[in-house]
This record gives sequence, structure tokens and C-alpha cells, in this order.
Amino acid sequence: MADTQGTVILDVDGTLVDTNYHHALAWYRAFRRFDVTVPVWTIHRHIGMGGDQLVGAVAGDDVERAHGDDIRAAWTEQADAMLDEISALPGAHELLEAVREAGFGLVMASSGKPHHVERYAELIQAGDLADAWVSSGDVERTKPAPDLLQVAMERIGARAAVVVGDSVWDCRAAARVGLPSVAVRTGGFSNEELREAGATSVYESVDELTKDVAGLEPREATSPR
Repeated sequence: MADTQGTVILDVDGTLVDTNYHHALAWYRAFRRFDVTVPVWTIHRHIGMGGDQLVGAVAGDDVERAHGDDIRAAWTEQADAMLDEISALPGAHELLEAVREAGFGLVMASSGKPHHVERYAELIQAGDLADAWVSSGDVERTKPAPDLLQVAMERIGARAAVVVGDSVWDCRAAARVGLPSVAVRTGGFSNEELREAGATSVYESVDELTKDVAGLEPREATSPR
């Protein structure tokens, strides 16, 4: 369905479910399997970036060429083993309800694996609140490429949107297509980092954002760059 008030494109990992540090540890273990050691703090700074981008970004192009696909497969194995440890962030379901009550369209967009996203949907009790879901399985390139956001808008015929996420990669992806973004600090990035990446507002928690949902201001996208 097309939006009327505009659409909220809502990130899932780190924004609605508490996954970022689990993902960082899963990547660390995946790299170590191939005798590559990347400090966990360095990996964390790249969480929110899709796996197709992350390996080369944190370990270099040589590691990507030699082991990229195998490291990603190892990461999936490690992340799968931690799925039962993942929990929804406080207020996640209430945020979805508030977005719909404010009259916005809602698309859930995640760089995560489709089967992970299915689990997260259960945790936040998403039901049929979202108009559509998009994940890494729907695009060739994940964040900070804007492909997920473009597919999200196309899927429901959205004319204007605002991106809500927890990482600098969400904000940078939005900026690349001229969409506004707001961020919550649940992913472990600072207020200053998020604003520098393009966030117009930064919230300390999902609950704080929920109280301000009616003030979100979707905007029409421009061409990607």
C-alpha cells in the first residue's frame, strides 16, 4: 500500500533487538577461525554494516578475497548459536504501535539474514503491524549502500520516508538517497557520531523515541550517490 503521512523505515538489529554486541563477538570468532584477529571494538564500530561490506572494511581486501565467503558462513554459524540469547529492547513493540497510530506507513529493514529477521519479528511481536519487511536477501548490497531503503520504499510505493536506526551506517545509507534519519543509542554509538553521520535527532532509548514519534518528518528521496 502507498503511504499517506509518509513511511518510517525502521531498522531491526540493534534498534529493536539487542544484538550488536552478540554480532561483534560472532564476527570475532568467525575471523579467528581463519587465523585473522580483529579487535572486538573495531568490529563493533562496523556493526550495522552488512556482512558483504564488513569483512573487507575491518580486515582488508586481501582477507575478503581469500576468505570472505567462508568468514561470512562462519559468522552465520556463530550468530545462529546465539539466537536464543537475543532479546527485544524495552519498548520495541510499543514503538511499532506508535508509528502506526501516528498514521505512518511502516517497513522493517535489516541487513540481517532472513532467518534471523524472522526470529526478531517474533521477539518484538511484530504481527501484521508492518506493511513490508526487507532483509539482506532482497538486495545485492547492504548498508551503508542505500539499496535496502530503496527496496523498502518501492515495496509499498512510498513517496516520502524517514529512516530510524541505531548505527552510523543507517544514517549514512539514508543520506546517500537524501532521506532524513533519526537514531537511538541502543547500538552503542555516541550522539556525536550519529549526528555527524547525518541523524537529525538522537534518542537515548526506544521509549524516548516512541514519545516523539508524531514529530517524525518523512521526506522524498533524491537520487542515490
